[in-house]
Amino acid sequence: MRNTRALVMIAVALILALVAVVVAAHWINDQGAAGNKKVAVALVDIPMGARITPEMLNLIEWPSNAMPPGAITDIKQLDNRVSRTAIEHGEPIMESKLAPAGTTGGLSAVVAQGKRAMTVRVNDVVGVAGFALPGNFVDILVNTQEEARGDFGNDRAREQAISKIVLERILVLAVAQESNRDDTKPKVVNAVTLELTPDQVEKLDLARSVGTLSLVLRNQIDPKTADTAGATKDSLLDPDGARAALLGRNHPPPQQSVAKAAAAAPAPAAAPSPAPRPAVPRGDKVEVIKGLDRSTQQF
Repeated sequence: MRNTRALVMIAVALILALVAVVVAAHWINDQGAAGNKKVAVALVDIPMGARITPEMLNLIEWPSNAMPPGAITDIKQLDNRVSRTAIEHGEPIMESKLAPAGTTGGLSAVVAQGKRAMTVRVNDVVGVAGFALPGNFVDILVNTQEEARGDFGNDRAREQAISKIVLERILVLAVAQESNRDDTKPKVVNAVTLELTPDQVEKLDLARSVGTLSLVLRNQIDPKTADTAGATKDSLLDPDGARAALLGRNHPPPQQSVAKAAAAAPAPAAAPSPAPRPAVPRGDKVEVIKGLDRSTQQF
């Protein structure tokens, strides 16, 4: 009798424990379901500028307390949208990575608002040997002829070559016809597409027409600008003399300034010369003797 009662109590305890486990599991699942949301993620790698289709997407559960900012929760919102950057497989689709609604595909979709895309020919050897890839920042260097300037020493105009950085921290959108930012293999090309402001577009077009362009690869997180006067033949062969000449253009030497001021000053008025004595007229002389007196008469 006692054994039967003990077995019944054990059975009841096991049943109650099983019920408690089932109830707890349902409660945990309900809590988890209430704290999750559906988020659209990339089912395949989506390149930059590609038009998104439903076959590229998938909805997965995502914790609501860790929701990415701007995440898309409805696949219908992504119909015919264009990717602004490359999206990897399994990455959440966010609004910041998409071009505005109605944008057509291609490179125009990745150009930022207020910017322009311009393709220029660059030196394929000097242009950092193909290491300037889409997504990098570069400086634009132009080699041209400096405008003729007057020489203070002999007032003789001269013209010489100059190399100068004209644009800094310019985003590379594409090299040749490729805009894939995931490829890190160097590509030697002779044309790049850059993202520029309208003012920079005009400046770059002028630089392209007056000289040869080269790319200078820069650190991606370095925002400092280079304040240089440009390199000329004088500064290359005689840095100190070129620096003094450059300063002399704006501030002439004191002796030179004094000489110029003296040359420019009006000449002082000459002192009046004394009046000439009247000329004594020449004629015949007659000596007259009267007794002891003698006199001369001029005729």
